[in-house]
Amino acid sequence: MLPITLIPKPQQIKRIGGESYLLHNSLIVAPETLNSEALYLANILRAATNFELPIVASSSTTTSCIRFELDEDLAIKLGAEGYRLVVQLNEIHIKSANPAGAFYAIQTLLQLLPPAIYGGSPRRDIAWRFPLVEIEDFPRFAWRGAMLDCARYFFPKAFIKRFIDQLALHKLNILHWHLTDDQGWRVEIKEHPRLTEVGAWRKESTFGSYFSHAGGDDVSHGGFYTQDDIREIVAYASERHIRIVPEIEMPGHASAAIAAYPELGCTGKEIEVSSKWGVHNTIFSCADRTIEFLQDVLEEIIALFPGEHIHIGGDEAEKAQWIDSPEMQRLMSTLGLPNEAALQSHFIARINQFIAKRGRKIIGWDEVLEGGLSKDVTVMSWRGVEAGIQAANAGHDVVMTPMEFTYFDFYQSVHVGNEPLAIGGYLPLEKVYRFEPLPPEIFPENRDRIKGVQAQLWSEYLPTEHAVEYMAHPRLAALSEVAWSEKEREWNDFLSRVQHHLKRLDVLRIVYRPLEASV
Repeated sequence: MLPITLIPKPQQIKRIGGESYLLHNSLIVAPETLNSEALYLANILRAATNFELPIVASSSTTTSCIRFELDEDLAIKLGAEGYRLVVQLNEIHIKSANPAGAFYAIQTLLQLLPPAIYGGSPRRDIAWRFPLVEIEDFPRFAWRGAMLDCARYFFPKAFIKRFIDQLALHKLNILHWHLTDDQGWRVEIKEHPRLTEVGAWRKESTFGSYFSHAGGDDVSHGGFYTQDDIREIVAYASERHIRIVPEIEMPGHASAAIAAYPELGCTGKEIEVSSKWGVHNTIFSCADRTIEFLQDVLEEIIALFPGEHIHIGGDEAEKAQWIDSPEMQRLMSTLGLPNEAALQSHFIARINQFIAKRGRKIIGWDEVLEGGLSKDVTVMSWRGVEAGIQAANAGHDVVMTPMEFTYFDFYQSVHVGNEPLAIGGYLPLEKVYRFEPLPPEIFPENRDRIKGVQAQLWSEYLPTEHAVEYMAHPRLAALSEVAWSEKEREWNDFLSRVQHHLKRLDVLRIVYRPLEASV
């Protein structure tokens, strides 16, 4: 009997008994509204099988076919991203309310085939067999994400696409793209070109562990994405039903921007793009000139990224420069603000008003709660689940991102000498899998405020594509099941399925940490 090793695990799966074959003369039958999804499937199948599977709008043939159908009423039972997949002897039937559901059905269908289906080159020695099954499936959470930090280390466009494909494989639908920080500004802004001319480059990076104080590596680093690059990546992600949420850090983590334009800061002094990790004192001023500059930036960001949310960071904003700035103290007095936390709230409120007028929403790390916050701001709870509970119970939408469960820059073993250098911490695969994003402390009327869960790949210690993948996998598989599958999950069942899933990663040449080195 063919194994069924799907990740994430579907909500309902029933074996019919027996198996079917993908044949060289099969058809793909799909309405025009699903042509993109049908073409995506045809291209993957063609590459591995050398079968040319024509895409037609309709067919009454009894020949083997993969038949797509849109049924808006299915959303009542399975939601906007749900699907029904039935594999029979002569027909594979995929039914969904929306194209996204059809795309997720394709991911399931591919996982029913041998792992070589992902190989990208014809294999004539393989019989492409499916188990006969009936599957009804839908995600538990709407926000199923991963954050990739490209500010600390720049990763090329080709790798961003590769990472997007890895998210799609796991039915994740959000790429949170961290584009600016103290160590680099990675997005072209036409109105303010020095952000990339100056802010995208640093003279060196921290050598070894930040805590060892070993100094710099004496190797310059930099790079940025042009607006054409970003449009291309956004389109690529959209074809895979992945939304990109850009993060433009403010008011802290601002060294790269202030290195390019010193007038944005509180001191007026010229500084360099930071070559060190850790939390910095450098912070944007709250003066009109700075707010207007950032509004210019956000105007271009909004034009590039069509999704609902714009991430503005808001975390680790050290206030020492505001305390020492006569200008900021006068502003606080004029506004009648009691402290610097209230000044940050004022700063965020102005940015929020600007973004809201353009039909978008801001999202920020949980420090944005400090000093008061508009209810339409979404919160990422990174310093534990408590801030998420507080935010949800106060009426905010929340994405759960607690570092003890979702920070994939943490070590995967207690034997750190056998692992690549990491920031610290310990987050094994099983701990990720056992994370529950919906704490019981959230009031019943606010439980739908928890929109989902997200993994974080901060890159201070991930200087290469190899390093990113090693830290992401297979923990991303565990996170995908937390985000997609039912609350009641069984670790040993997952462990059995993920062992087969690693064969898929092997075929895709995705680097991962072996399971056998689990402690």
